[in-house]
Amino acid sequence: MGTKKFIIFFCWLACAMGHEFYSSTDLMANLITKEEELVQSFGDYIEAVEVHLLKLRSVLLVLQILKLSGRPDLEMSDPLAAYKLMRRLREEWATIAEYTKLSPFQEYQDLLEYELQQIPGKNDLDEAAVGIIRLQEIYKLYPQNITTDHLTGTTVHLNLDQTYHLGKVAYTLGSYQHAFLWFLQCLSKIKEHKDADILKQLLFEYLGSSAYLFGNLPYEIYFTQQRVNLDPTNLEARLDLVSLKGQRSAHISNPDILTLNETSKSTYEALCRGEAVKMKSRRKRQLTCRYSTVGGNPKLMYAPVKEEEEWDKPPFMRYHDVISETEIEHLKNCSRPRLQRSEVNSKDSPVSFNRVSQSAGLTEEDPVVFRVIQRLSDITGMDMESADSLEVSNYGIGGHFGPHYDTGKRDESSDGYRIATILIYLSDVGVGGATVFPNIGASLKPQKGTAVMWYNLLQNGQVDEQSLHAGCPVFRGSKWIATKWIRERGQEFRRRCALSETE
Repeated sequence: MGTKKFIIFFCWLACAMGHEFYSSTDLMANLITKEEELVQSFGDYIEAVEVHLLKLRSVLLVLQILKLSGRPDLEMSDPLAAYKLMRRLREEWATIAEYTKLSPFQEYQDLLEYELQQIPGKNDLDEAAVGIIRLQEIYKLYPQNITTDHLTGTTVHLNLDQTYHLGKVAYTLGSYQHAFLWFLQCLSKIKEHKDADILKQLLFEYLGSSAYLFGNLPYEIYFTQQRVNLDPTNLEARLDLVSLKGQRSAHISNPDILTLNETSKSTYEALCRGEAVKMKSRRKRQLTCRYSTVGGNPKLMYAPVKEEEEWDKPPFMRYHDVISETEIEHLKNCSRPRLQRSEVNSKDSPVSFNRVSQSAGLTEEDPVVFRVIQRLSDITGMDMESADSLEVSNYGIGGHFGPHYDTGKRDESSDGYRIATILIYLSDVGVGGATVFPNIGASLKPQKGTAVMWYNLLQNGQVDEQSLHAGCPVFRGSKWIATKWIRERGQEFRRRCALSETE
């Protein structure tokens, strides 16, 4: 494989690997393919270097032969012999210089350095670790729950550095119980490390500090004692131990740091775990599903939409089979090259850890997008002329969208507030990823090919507090959605205003 082929390959690879692709679960899966390609290219590079070395060795052999056969005696040389030596040095070593310039080393090194800027960096690894800690907090997961697939039973083995990194991230986030549990895992992996004693001191300090900040004094005392036992000359640890022992009489509560609390004060977190749903079985039996023509829409007379009531007050409607498999793949493929970190409407920063996903807007110039949007208009009865562009999103490791309202204006020229939200599920999700409504206790699970609609405003134009919703973190699988926000303009006769303060 020649130098030019290397350059072509890496230029292609540079285009294919967009920045921050690892923040998306779907695009992150491409890392496996990219790694295989990088390994293959590295092997090709080594072969090219070996071929190049063979050429250099052949040149060296020729020079050695010339040197042995035509070496002048400098003490008895004449001008012609001197000239021949100078000529040979000039011509042969100029040739060698040209050969060395043909080496694929520099091109490969330059391109590889560029590629390293396109693959996950430290900040991206930290963000992935934050996602893992978020999953632990919301779904109440121990380290072994994260590292073991509950369906297959297979275990993902983390080395000492990886386990320590997760503990540090949890500690920085103030998630001291999870930090403690990850650091505890580190102790079991430290035996064969060459700097075991140094690392033990560091871990004992972090374990003690995590326990203390969590509120568990006995474990802080225990690990401080371990610091002293490991190094009796550690004056700081000895002083800490004396101080901590003096606090025992005044310290009353010592929460169990080894056992996760299965209950949560957050309704949002409880709903994500499948708890706190306020739809009782009797009430649920009163919900209906039907074939609907949406008030006699001629387009739906021969192919009525499958309409299902997901919630009664406020009404949430789910529409089945609104998008085909071919259309789903088209939307995903169109959005993949354009995915960027999702933004929020905020004065401080458009990028927020409250919304961790990647999104891309698609215009109606695409005939498939146009057809899907027209279908949404038909089945919901909403006018799409002033609606926002269809936004396709993919959620990464621990990707979520915390509790929020969809009513905000994007700019002064927009066509009013977002009166309604239509959410199309473009994939199923293995575990997690539900859309939940904390103020009413509702939970909507992703169901591929369906669309769900709810109103963000009451009929009197006020914000509907019950429309507060969130996208739960994805634990297993990849979550793809497409969102269409409907603006107020154009809906005046489709959803009439009400004068009542409660409607």
